[in-house]
Parts: sequence; C-alpha cells; structure tokens
Amino acid sequence: MRTYVITGGTDGMGKGLALRFLGRGDRVIAVASGEVKGRALLDEAERAGAGERASFVRADLSTLAGMRKVVDEVAATSGAVDGLVFGAQRFRPRREETEDGLEFTFALAYLSRYVIGHGLLDLLERAEAPAIMNIAGPGGLPGKIYWDDLQLRDGYRGMRASMQASRCNDLLGVAFPDLYPGARTRYVLYNPGFVRTGMADPLPLPQRILTRTLGKVFAQPVGKAIGPIARLLDEPPDEAVSAFVRGRALALKGEDFDPDRARRLHKVTSGLVGD
Repeated sequence: MRTYVITGGTDGMGKGLALRFLGRGDRVIAVASGEVKGRALLDEAERAGAGERASFVRADLSTLAGMRKVVDEVAATSGAVDGLVFGAQRFRPRREETEDGLEFTFALAYLSRYVIGHGLLDLLERAEAPAIMNIAGPGGLPGKIYWDDLQLRDGYRGMRASMQASRCNDLLGVAFPDLYPGARTRYVLYNPGFVRTGMADPLPLPQRILTRTLGKVFAQPVGKAIGPIARLLDEPPDEAVSAFVRGRALALKGEDFDPDRARRLHKVTSGLVGD
C-alpha cells in the first residue's frame, strides 16, 4: 500500500487522483482549506470502502503556519510518503495579501510547494520509488519572474501572478537535484493543459461564463487529465527532474529551467520562510 499526500485534494484533479488511488487500495492524505469538501471526500471514501485509508488535513496553504502544519501532521501519521502531489491553486483577479504579508498567489501556488516539498523530503526518501508531482505550467503560457517585485505590489494582474508562480515552480524543480544530489526522489513538473475544473469560479462574471463555455468544448475532463499523472507517479522518470505537457516530455532548456536562476530563487525563498 502506497501513501500519497495531495494538496488541493478535495476538488478537481486533486480529488480525482485521491479517489483513483483510494480505489486501488492506496492511502491518501488530502490537504485543503475547506472543511465541507474535506468531509465530503471522506464520506465518499467511506461509501467506497476506503474510509480507513483516507485522511483530511485542513490547512490554509497561503500561510506559513498552514504549510508547516501539513508537514507536521503528515510526519506524525506516516512512516513514508510515496508520492507528493501539488495541486492547490486559486486564481485571484485582485491582489490579496496573506497574514504573512505575502501576495496570495505567490504564497499558495509556489511557496507552499517549496515549504512542503523540502519539509517532507525525508519521508519521501523512505519510500521505494518516491516522486514529487508539481502540477503547474511548464511549457505553457509565457510568464516571467519579477525579481525586484516578487510580491507584485506594482501592476498586479491575476494572470501575471499565476504565470510568475508557474515560472517559480519550474525553477523549484530544477533546484531539487542541485540541493539534494544523492536523493532518490524524482521531481516531476506537469502541465495538464486546459482541464474542466472549478478554477474559473473566482473570475468576474463575464470571464467566468466565457471560460466555462470554452471549457465545455475544449477542456479535458478530470478523469482523462489525471491518467498520465498517475502513470508518472507509478513509474517515475529516471531523471532527477523532468517536465511534461499533457504527457509529452519537455526539454529542460532556456531561462525557465536555468540552474543559476534556480539557485537565485532558492536563496531568496529560503530568506522569506526563515530557513
């Protein structure tokens, strides 16, 4: 029986993966901020006969306290972690700051993956074929890192914040083998493309209607989108870090995957979290 930790595990692709793993006999620790959806996932697992293998950790992953809570609770209940899946994200059309004074998207979509990934590495290394699956946007829409204004205090736009988080996650993956050269844990960056989830819910009404309409025509259903992700977790790539777009391997070249930039971001981020 394998153990999977899934952030954003009560909705969308995270929930789809959780139910898939529970259905085949694995253990799942789903992490999310909403009690109602967490309870619903546990109820669904119970009805499927997997209640004893399903756990829910309620945590606000936009806060440092919430990120560290996840690390502590998983460590307290697990001897090893076979797969760590990062799926938590939430679009914000207007700039918001967390209780730590950080821009919301930066904190949730990037920083939580930094803190939890590093924090659970020891447990991952105890597994037979461990992998971190970072569901973000490698090889997708262009974006940049605003090194002089990572918190986007000037000129905030929701898409700009999302694309910066994706570029940060690219570098987060690249930095792992540099920081842990002897680790067996494989780091996989994965872009699922357009998937039919609730990501459009926070958008203003006109954009929300348009996105949902386009989604009905062009987006993949969750069940199809999670297939390649599950296979990569079952059989992680040989490379220490790899990237995929809808199951297709992506070359790790260009500034998005530049090791020097990865080291620079790690240094900045470790200062933010007080490492």
